[in-house]
Amino acid sequence: MSRHPVHQLHLHHRGRAFHFVAYDGEPANVARGKDAVPATWFLMASGKRWAVMEVANAPEAERDTQFTEWLDQNVFA
Repeated sequence: MSRHPVHQLHLHHRGRAFHFVAYDGEPANVARGKDAVPATWFLMASGKRWAVMEVANAPEAERDTQFTEWLDQNVFA
């Protein structure tokens, strides 16, 4: 279970609804040979997830713009 609440965002773009979820990062585990994983936003669809970008302390409008740009490049391209 996550230590922090999971952040979710529903965004409408080009007439479609998209669901983004931010997961906490994980520290590196040298004993198991695992690298650190940063907190990341993922696009959720059809039981799968795709990494979109690292979580940043950006204003909501800027974050939404980054999501729509990502959608234009990766979904609507």
